Amino acid sequence: MNKKIQSSLILFLILMAVTLTYTNHFDNGFVFDDFNQIVDNPYVQDIKNIPSFFKDATTSSTLVTHQTYRPLTMTSLAIDYYIGKGYNPFYFHLSTFLWFLAQLIFMFFLFRKILIKATQHQWSDYFALFAVALYGLHPAIAETINYIYQRGDSLSTLSVVVAFYVYVAYPGKRKWFLYLIPVAIGILIKEPATMFAPILFFYVLLFESENSLFEIFSKKGIAVIKKAFLHTLPAFIVCGLMGLFVVKMQNSGFEPGGTSTLNYLITQPWVLFRYFFTFFIPANLSADTDWVAFSNLFDERIFAGLAFVVAMMVIAFKTSKKAETKPIAFGIIWFFISLVPTSSFVSLAEVTNDHRMFFPFVGLSLSVAWTIGIFIINRSSTIYTKPIYKYGVLLLGVIILSFFIIGTRQRNEVWHSEESLWKDVTVKSPQNGRGLMNYGLTQMAIGKYDIALDYFTRALTYTPYYSTLYINLAIVNNELNKPEEAENYYKKAIEYGSKYPRSYHFYAEFLFKKGRLQEALSNAKIAFSLSKLDLKTRHLLMKIYDSLHEYEKLEALVDETLKITPGDSLSNFYLTNKNTEMYSLKLAEELVEKTPSVGNYIDLSLEYYNHQLYEKCILAAEKALELDAENKFAYNNIGSAYMALKNRKEAIAALTKALQIDPAFERAKNNLAWVKENLP
Repeated sequence: MNKKIQSSLILFLILMAVTLTYTNHFDNGFVFDDFNQIVDNPYVQDIKNIPSFFKDATTSSTLVTHQTYRPLTMTSLAIDYYIGKGYNPFYFHLSTFLWFLAQLIFMFFLFRKILIKATQHQWSDYFALFAVALYGLHPAIAETINYIYQRGDSLSTLSVVVAFYVYVAYPGKRKWFLYLIPVAIGILIKEPATMFAPILFFYVLLFESENSLFEIFSKKGIAVIKKAFLHTLPAFIVCGLMGLFVVKMQNSGFEPGGTSTLNYLITQPWVLFRYFFTFFIPANLSADTDWVAFSNLFDERIFAGLAFVVAMMVIAFKTSKKAETKPIAFGIIWFFISLVPTSSFVSLAEVTNDHRMFFPFVGLSLSVAWTIGIFIINRSSTIYTKPIYKYGVLLLGVIILSFFIIGTRQRNEVWHSEESLWKDVTVKSPQNGRGLMNYGLTQMAIGKYDIALDYFTRALTYTPYYSTLYINLAIVNNELNKPEEAENYYKKAIEYGSKYPRSYHFYAEFLFKKGRLQEALSNAKIAFSLSKLDLKTRHLLMKIYDSLHEYEKLEALVDETLKITPGDSLSNFYLTNKNTEMYSLKLAEELVEKTPSVGNYIDLSLEYYNHQLYEKCILAAEKALELDAENKFAYNNIGSAYMALKNRKEAIAALTKALQIDPAFERAKNNLAWVKENLP
């Protein structure tokens, strides 16, 4: 069989194996930052908003602190939303995966070109293919492929690989600078693509100038560096200017999240070792690790990490001396340079993150596969004469890839939902307060409030100043009928998260449900000023304006929201009913009709009360009692309605019943006292 046809067939089989390995990931849900970047972001919901992604970073997230300038990433998400006709995770995953397959194809052709420069051995294609298989089936790569918003890593890496292939495969076309087009695209996807320039510099130095790394430090070192730099100057100009542009376009409120630059920096050598070790034994992958920056300059892990970096540099220098081993050196250089944006002087919130391995593992796959390749090629005569060795090598390769397949499918299952993902985090990273909190959130969502409270309380040990944790403690305490404790936690959330809109939003929502409309409005306005993208805050403001009968403000907010997301259901509801002054009442009635739950009946009874329809208020509350006979809020609403109707006897009976259920129920206490003092 023709060698090229054989290689193409094996590549096809690898792509099929990768596809089959990922068949259990296409229905995985949105998780982690997918919510503030995609699900809660109204700008993703209409492709007409695509130009806004290029204007600045303010449309990239509902959280100002997360607003980074990645316009092409956001564009791809808006297109997926359009194709899938909504937030259908399948289309988002399919899009990411198809581009991933394209990356694997280009990786093979790039690796083949690099290995041809190193050797003309007839087996070089097989090791290029093995490198692609190692990468495509590696469990650590699944961390990026499953994480929808982090497709930025995937697409920017694809752009760098394509740029390298164009540069290497078409030297005669370099004068047209076509290879820089994919790079420019990649930088607008995610900033690490700027590392193309320094990686290209070392490619030119090793393969085209035919120098070793030792020659950089020789007498002719300046001339060697100058020659390689001049060849790659266009790449440095484009990457440098576009990198500066992207940084300038970041929102001023964006926060990398880290604290001490020194502590972060001294931790990174050990982090680099962790990434390297994970390539060979991907046994402890975690979506959110509990690693923290080292604070002790004499921590033994710092010296171990530095020893690892030095050892890898020694290997890179030695393997750069001979043509046939230069791909090993180049792969190591790729690994380290691609990690510069996340493992150097910019202190990030997480000292290590598994999706950061996606870009560097391209180089490491080449380096490892070719190291194995040289070992086997040097023993080719034995393999030719003794078929058992040939089949033994093939079997070993299949076993390694089979373990990777099993590991990847397991990671796909872990990423299936918020609950499965955060449960895994609590096991792998038990000291991660955010992980404990997020798993608690999944339990709160299904009504397991005691379990949720336990996880939130445990999380406090590790993150005592985490405002989001206090929000969730407030929510769960409110659900457990502890409104005073809930309010105290909301105030704590604002104390520790005064710059975060969610602190004010959830407190405003709490106040709104308690009927404290002016306080709710004040907090909702602050939340809105901090995040104008958050649809939930917009919806809350609409309901508050409606309840306060501030219809001009309501109409203005509705019009503004519909310009961003024309399909917004609540805005369209208000628009349809703009001629009536009973928006919230109509909405509450529709909700009860669609979902006749206890909560919806309670909300409806409150709406009837606010519109002075006291008899209907009582009827709605009685409907709630049919579903939950011990609901204190229903009895309080009935008592309040009878108060308004001046019916002392029935008011006292209902309010007394509410207090029998919860003797500490302040609203019922106050109402009962008022009735006894003021109604004859």
